[in-house]
Amino acid sequence: MAGDSLWGLEGSGTTDHLATMDELSASNGTFALTLLKKLGEDNSKNVFISPLSLSSALAMVLMGAKGNTAAQMCQTLSLNKSSGGGENVHQDFQNLLSEVNRTDTQYLLRTANRLFGEKTYDFLSSFKDACRVFYQAEMEELDFVSASEESRNHINTWVAEKTEDKIRDLLSANSVNPMTRLVLVNAIYFKGNWEKQFNKENTRERPFKVSEHIPRGSSQVSGPARAPKIQFKLQTVAVTLMGLDPTG
Repeated sequence: MAGDSLWGLEGSGTTDHLATMDELSASNGTFALTLLKKLGEDNSKNVFISPLSLSSALAMVLMGAKGNTAAQMCQTLSLNKSSGGGENVHQDFQNLLSEVNRTDTQYLLRTANRLFGEKTYDFLSSFKDACRVFYQAEMEELDFVSASEESRNHINTWVAEKTEDKIRDLLSANSVNPMTRLVLVNAIYFKGNWEKQFNKENTRERPFKVSEHIPRGSSQVSGPARAPKIQFKLQTVAVTLMGLDPTG
């Protein structure tokens, strides 16, 4: 990461959070569509992403950035379109994440953030405090220098717990090493029900075509004549940012 950076926060004002949340939602939407377009350039593959996971994780990185680095990150995240040039973005994310994690819903949607930092590295207390306040992200100290593999397994265990054991090996072998100083993790878990349930007795194996000319053997569910409204059964996503160097 090029440019000036500092793992701290020099201030976060508050404004009418309803208006600024609308602006943040618009920024997140722009970022999501731009990212999907980029990832979908190879249209032979399916793409499934959680834009909120990416934007909230990168916003924590942004909180420790200054100067040209901060300006470039705001541009990438489309936060330059928000009032104040992103000055209040962390307060806006706090409000958004609180709304996302509501418990008075008929579905289960949970997000979780965590910082895993090298125990010998001196992270600014202001940065750690701000991550905790705005993103509910606690800093946990690990020994990447002497116990990289154990640290990796520990992070994977945390992710598995937060995703109801759906994501077990987020970090592959050798993905962290003694040079790692910070691993920034976001996990999101969603579970809902179909508005119209499929009858198990009415399902059977049928050919599945990815196009009119390329049949592939796969499982296809035969449902009612009317297609149900689109509802997700379960999706999980976790994202990491590893080995960040706060000095360069």
